[in-house]
Amino acid sequence: MSVEEKSLPPKLPKSYNLESKPHKFCPGCGHGSVLRAIAESIDELGIQDRVVYGCDIGCSLLSWDFLSVDTVQAHHGRTTPVITGAKRANPNIVGIAYMGDGGGYAIGSQHLVNAANRNEKITLFLVNNSNYGMTGGQMAPTTLPGQKTETSPYGRDVEDTGKPFLGPEMVAAVTGDGAYVARASTSNYIQMKKFIKRALENQLEGKGFSFVEILAGCPTNWRTDAKDTWARIENDMANFFKVGEIKVPGKEV
Repeated sequence: MSVEEKSLPPKLPKSYNLESKPHKFCPGCGHGSVLRAIAESIDELGIQDRVVYGCDIGCSLLSWDFLSVDTVQAHHGRTTPVITGAKRANPNIVGIAYMGDGGGYAIGSQHLVNAANRNEKITLFLVNNSNYGMTGGQMAPTTLPGQKTETSPYGRDVEDTGKPFLGPEMVAAVTGDGAYVARASTSNYIQMKKFIKRALENQLEGKGFSFVEILAGCPTNWRTDAKDTWARIENDMANFFKVGEIKVPGKEV
C-alpha cells in the first residue's frame, strides 16, 4: 500500500465552505486559524443554520465565503451595525461580526462603543495584527510603540500618535453585567477557541454583548520569517496586549 493510500484526509469543520479552500489569506496570516476556531465552535454548538456572519472591507473581507453560513458584507467599519440590525430583526439568529483592528477601532470605533454600551446581544471577533494589512501595512490604532510601518518608517512615536488602542479594556468598561470580553492569541489555539466558544455561548444564553480580540501575525507586512513572526505575537504583542478573560458574567476576573 502506498503512502498516498495510507494517508487520511484532513478532518475539516462541517461549517467550512470547502469550495473556498485553500483560503485566500497570505501564508502565515492568523485569520485562517481564527476562522477555523470559529467554525469548530459553530459545529460543536450546533448553530450553523442560525448563524448570520458579517465581515467588512479589509483582510477580513477574504472570509466572505470561508464558512457555509448566511453571510453579509458591509462597508469598512460598518459590520457591527449591520449584524446588530439583523439580530434585532430576528432575535433567533446567532449574529457574528468579524473584523480587523482598523475596521473595529478606527472607522468603526463609534459603532463598537455604542453597540457595547447598549449591550447588544451579538458576538464580535476582532483580529489585531497591529497594522492595516490589506492596504500595504500602514500604522493602525494597534501599532505597537516603536513599530515600523509604511506610515511610521522610524517607528510609532506615542508622543505624536498616542498609545495603541486597548479595545477589550474599553469594551469591558462600557458594557453591562451580561457582557463577555476577552483577548486571545493565535499562539495558543486551545485557549483562543475556548474564548471564542464562550463568546458564542454568551449570546446563545441571551446575556449581552460578547467581544473577543485575537492577536495575530501579518508576516507579509511585518516582513518577518516564521520564527520572528511567532516571537512578535508571543512576546511584543502579548506584553502590551494582555491575553485573558477580562469580563465574564457572574464572575470576578
